[in-house]
Formats: sequence, structure tokens, C-alpha cells
Amino acid sequence: MKLEVLQKDKFYHIYNRGINGCNIFSSNENKLHFLKLVSKYLNGKVSILAFCLMDNHFHLVIQVIEEEKIVTQAFSNLFNAYAKAYNKQQNRTGSLFEKHFKRIELTSEEYLKNVIVYVHLNPTHHLNIDFVDFEFSSYKNIITEAESMISKDEVLKLFDDVDNFKYCHNLKRKILENKFMLE
Repeated sequence: MKLEVLQKDKFYHIYNRGINGCNIFSSNENKLHFLKLVSKYLNGKVSILAFCLMDNHFHLVIQVIEEEKIVTQAFSNLFNAYAKAYNKQQNRTGSLFEKHFKRIELTSEEYLKNVIVYVHLNPTHHLNIDFVDFEFSSYKNIITEAESMISKDEVLKLFDDVDNFKYCHNLKRKILENKFMLE
């Protein structure tokens, strides 16, 4: 499988899961550590537009702002650092993540907006938890004034403003709820 090259100034959906579907986060502390490493390794190399950390997988929506080799190495360093820390804490060995992190270029503004909403709705879709209350996604970071590694202004500009950002998320949630009722 040929991996998508991370080209400067383009947007990507980055995701991966635990090998064989295993958990990659066993506690909130693990998730906080992962976010700390995201900031450490990716700051200045990518602009982060959205994230969601589930127990067995994660999603990031980014814009690449550095050269491909630098960004690819930064991701490698991030995942290696996290896997080593997690393995040590959990007294486990071997691979934590599936072989390569997935990356999909988001080729239009509409696609980018849909993926941001999709990422934020993960807790509702997978855990039946209201995404608004989920602690480990960027949704709350975007709608509040809290300090964050998220490029809030850029995200809100995509959606025009915070009210439309919320509206788009709630509309998609209603569509998902109706779909589940029909199944």
C-alpha cells in the first residue's frame, strides 16, 4: 500500500488504531500524555484543526506547514515516544500501533469540514456518549476561550463562526441518530 505523501500547505486526516484493535489508551493520563507529545513533536510543523482520542484509536485533522520529511519524522518520533512510554507503563512489548499511520488528503473545503465534524462525533458514534461532553476531543477547545494547541480561528473561519460550527455538528448528530433509529 502506497502511503499518501504529506505535502506542505495541504490538509490531512491522520488516524491509526492499536495493533489487532487493542487499546492504545488505558487511562485519561495516557491520553493527556499523548496530547502533550503531539504538542511537543508537531508544534510548528503542522497546524492542528481537530483531534479525538478514543481508547483504541485516534484521529487528527492537520494542515502541513513544514516540509514532508520533517513532518513525517515528527509523526514517527511522536508515535515511537508514546509507544515506548505506554509499553513501559503497561509492562508490554512490541508494536502498539498498526504498521503505518493512515493519512488521507482532504481535497476540498467541504471535505475538510465534514471530516472535522466526523472526528468530533466519534464518541457519539462509537460510545454513545454526547460528543459535547467528551473530554478528549477538540470540540470543547474550539467553542471555548481556553488555551489550546488547536488552530481555533482557522477552524471557526471554515465554519464562518462558532454558532454555525455548533449547528453543523448538531445537524450531523441528528442525521446519525435518525440513521441508527432506522437500522
